[in-house]
Amino acid sequence: MVSRPPTFCPDCGNRLEETTVDDRERMRCPDCEAVVWHNPVPCAGVAVVDRSGREPAVLCVERGVPPGVGEWTIPGGHIETGEEPPEAAARELEEETGVAVDPADLEILAASAVPPRGGKHVVTVHYVADRADAAGDPVAGSDATAARFWTPAEFDASGETFRPVHEQRFREATAAFGPRSR
Repeated sequence: MVSRPPTFCPDCGNRLEETTVDDRERMRCPDCEAVVWHNPVPCAGVAVVDRSGREPAVLCVERGVPPGVGEWTIPGGHIETGEEPPEAAARELEEETGVAVDPADLEILAASAVPPRGGKHVVTVHYVADRADAAGDPVAGSDATAARFWTPAEFDASGETFRPVHEQRFREATAAFGPRSR
């Protein structure tokens, strides 16, 4: 199994050839006959929603590294081997924003497959958490150049751009955690 389109067999190093397996085009080694599966990379992210204002605001980061430098996203990233998705989401949140949340406080918002870039397919589990359950103030970390809370109105007026899929999750998070009743 590989995360990018395979060219060579990871077992014996021979060039792969196309074949049909289960009615789908796959890559297979002509020598050892191994099928090399091209599978998506699992990722997790968390939208922290601050409901203290008139309109809910979501913590977002501006990407500082490829892909998508300058685009805004929900904090998240790759799930590491042996890591549960909520743990990965909480870890990525803290690495990218300095804001910490207990994985037990996360609620599933959605899951999505992102269109491939450079042959890399990604499947992300998106979580949502209430700002009241989080600790720390946002500061850009690891691969972010900025971290801040945005309301939909503020973002719409800013002229900034979201990475694909992240805008939809941003808007879903504000709807899922609407304003607190006062």
